Amino acid sequence: MNFYKNPLPLSILSGLLLTLSWPVEGLSLLIFVGLIPVFFIENRIANDPHNRKKRRLFFFFYLSFLIWNVGTTWWIINSSVFGMVFAIVCNSLFYTLLMLLFHWSKKRLPLRTAYIFLITLWIAFEKFHLEWDFSWPWLNLGNVFSEDIHWIQWYEYTGAFGGTLWILILNIGLFEVLKNHQPSFKNTVWIQKLSPWLVAIALPIVVSIYIFQSEKEFTPTQEVLLLQPNIDPYKEKYNNENDHYVKLFNQMTTNEITDETRYIFTPETYFGAGMGASIEDFNNSTLHDRLDSLLTQHPKIQLIAGIQSYKIYRSDEEPTPTANFVRDNIWVDFYNSALKMQYQQESEFYHKSKLVVGVENMPYKSFFKPILGEFLLDLGGTVSSRAIQEDRDVFEHPLLQLKVGPVICYESIYGEYVTEYVRNGAHFLGIITNDAWWGNTPGHRQLLSYARIRAIENRRSIVRSANTGISAIINAKGEITKKLPYDTKGVLKGKFAPRDKITFYTQYGDYIARWSGFIAILFFLIAISGRLKKS
Repeated sequence: MNFYKNPLPLSILSGLLLTLSWPVEGLSLLIFVGLIPVFFIENRIANDPHNRKKRRLFFFFYLSFLIWNVGTTWWIINSSVFGMVFAIVCNSLFYTLLMLLFHWSKKRLPLRTAYIFLITLWIAFEKFHLEWDFSWPWLNLGNVFSEDIHWIQWYEYTGAFGGTLWILILNIGLFEVLKNHQPSFKNTVWIQKLSPWLVAIALPIVVSIYIFQSEKEFTPTQEVLLLQPNIDPYKEKYNNENDHYVKLFNQMTTNEITDETRYIFTPETYFGAGMGASIEDFNNSTLHDRLDSLLTQHPKIQLIAGIQSYKIYRSDEEPTPTANFVRDNIWVDFYNSALKMQYQQESEFYHKSKLVVGVENMPYKSFFKPILGEFLLDLGGTVSSRAIQEDRDVFEHPLLQLKVGPVICYESIYGEYVTEYVRNGAHFLGIITNDAWWGNTPGHRQLLSYARIRAIENRRSIVRSANTGISAIINAKGEITKKLPYDTKGVLKGKFAPRDKITFYTQYGDYIARWSGFIAILFFLIAISGRLKKS
């Protein structure tokens, strides 16, 4: 068992197990043992007679999480080398710090309490990683089961944080068994000790399958067209005017529209020429008139299109903190927006509010911009930071009495954030995205896969229009019922089933994370005080 005593292979093994568990091509069962080598490293170094324990722990922890981050999110390099390095280096550091805090807490808390501290601290960090300006929650542990939808139907009660809790408890429990009972063919006590933990893996899966079978099926009734224009964002997209994309829209949809068609979706920033569309003057613009003339021929159809928009602040107006300076006395807020248009209806905009770090916003702009200028805006071809809106708007189809939550690209990673659309009345979710920045890598497939979690959490059908793919229709159980392959130009025509059920998770959101944050802070303060430290 010398392998258990050598931190280097253990560190590499943990990184590989975490990587090989990740969607979309991984074996998710490996996640239940992915952190066990890290715990062995901590236990070994904490109890050896050598000095510099924290330095050695930092190195081996960081190596594990670096392998995991590189192995799962290397594809960011297609957008920016700097962006990939920044995201991977920082994210690996964050997880390393969590394990170092656990190591520290073991000296000041009983072991079981230290484990509870680690679990709640990890979950609280994942929640924090969803909220702050450097948000990058791609590797939140609960996301790992996005392809195993039959295992996680209970996410409608817990959200993805229920998955994180499940994973951490199992890793700790299995580690304790293996630490205290070395596997041996002569002594089978370790097998008996493992049995309850194996049941803890199987039981939630059995419950999930039961929920899956019991969940009522709804017949898809509403026909939708999802555009997949397959435009290269680096070489083609921004070389054409919006008029070109109106013509392309017309060409792609004319022969696909039927008497039953009620919605048409285009990808994110489909209309993105120049500065974009002026929010204040849009109804008087050529783009509005061209689209309105098309919709006049189909009064039952609602168009939801990705569009870049802007608002100008002149010398007599106070610019917002997000506004970009253009020239003397002129500031501009740029938005990545969803546009709703329909015959004889007012046009409406929803502005993307979860922005990609560096690509669409400068984190803590008021602090960093005087120091770095626009240096951080170097991850995806944009040149100006974007503004957001505070509330989750929904678009209503007055003829159908249906509402859609317009989710733009990166927003689909955020569980509680998406629930706000549903609480505001959305009967289904419409994701518009442009994943072409990353090329044909796991990136776009993972983002599609994470959308399946949002469908389960809220029990809502999802329709997804992606520039280069994969456009898809996902039902309320997380099943992909129809899709267009990646790198294919076309229109995905299909039907979805709107619903009005409100799940427990939709109603209460990330309650697991909020309670975890409270408990983690409480135990941290207790650890500092030393009240539970043994004499």
